[in-house]
Amino acid sequence: MADGRRRAYIGSFTAAGGPGVVTAAIAPGSGALTVLSTVNAVRDPSFLALAPDGRTLYAVSETAEGAVAAFRVTGEGLVPAGREVRVDGNGPTHLSLFAGHVLTANYGSGSVSAVPVRPDGSLARSASGVFRHSGSGPHPQRQQGPHAHQVQPDPSGRWAVTVDLGTDSVRVCTLADGALSPHREIALRPGSGPRHLAFHPDGTHAYVLNELSPTLVVCHWDAADGALRPLAEIPVLPGAPSGDAYPSGVAVSPDGRFVWTATRGEDVLSVFAAEREGKALTPLTTVPCGGHWPRAITESDGVLYVANERSGDVTWFTLDPDTGVPRRAGSVPVAAASCVVAG
Repeated sequence: MADGRRRAYIGSFTAAGGPGVVTAAIAPGSGALTVLSTVNAVRDPSFLALAPDGRTLYAVSETAEGAVAAFRVTGEGLVPAGREVRVDGNGPTHLSLFAGHVLTANYGSGSVSAVPVRPDGSLARSASGVFRHSGSGPHPQRQQGPHAHQVQPDPSGRWAVTVDLGTDSVRVCTLADGALSPHREIALRPGSGPRHLAFHPDGTHAYVLNELSPTLVVCHWDAADGALRPLAEIPVLPGAPSGDAYPSGVAVSPDGRFVWTATRGEDVLSVFAAEREGKALTPLTTVPCGGHWPRAITESDGVLYVANERSGDVTWFTLDPDTGVPRRAGSVPVAAASCVVAG
């Protein structure tokens, strides 16, 4: 940015009173956030993704109609880059950029969509391809059918990896001529309800966070073969939860030494030491998330940001470089906050 400041972008649920997409300045050193502007051009922009060049921000519209939108990044905020585009899926909860497309994970319809990105960063008029998951799980309410919750490229850039809460599985896909094709499906423990996956920076390990059981699955990742192999499943809480406990987000430190998770209901952040080049995780501690119902977490430049949906705020934590333990440093109010992306 011209003023030398970094930016953070905060998504929210407009149906619950959220302001839309918030742009905030990131203070050098401390990571503190200062709200600069808000754009309310998309309903329920619950998840965001920033283009690698930092010039375009993409947002899902987590609605029954299902859409994705692009925004031009300016010095103080965002400007819509064309109209939102339908994804031919219901309730998109996550998106990422992959091979010249925006991919969306559509929770309601249990599908993944690919929307072409034009050279200027704007979106084509509609999804070029939709890959529909199939299957179910044992949970009587949450797993009657597929529920794609996340989609992202693997570190090699060869594969698109989708996490499905409804089918207790992770799918590895390819993208050619705008169409997603399944390569392999990896089954996880029945009833675990996988929600999100994060890769270790070494590119050979990944961590799958389960929502229906508060656990984290350590996996080996083979980029050459597009294969994910579960190694161990460990609890994210030190004991039995006192009530509702729904893990929501997982993040890995850039140096690969620490892993953090957030759990709603218990409203805590869990800290793990990643050992043996990411093959093993050792629980270290849990700390309060600084709000209520932490929906997503993001690590950026030694600071951990937490979007607390029900308390309506984003809290930031400094991270001890030796222990990885977060220390609460501040917060900013954002009603129905759902995610934070730092650029």
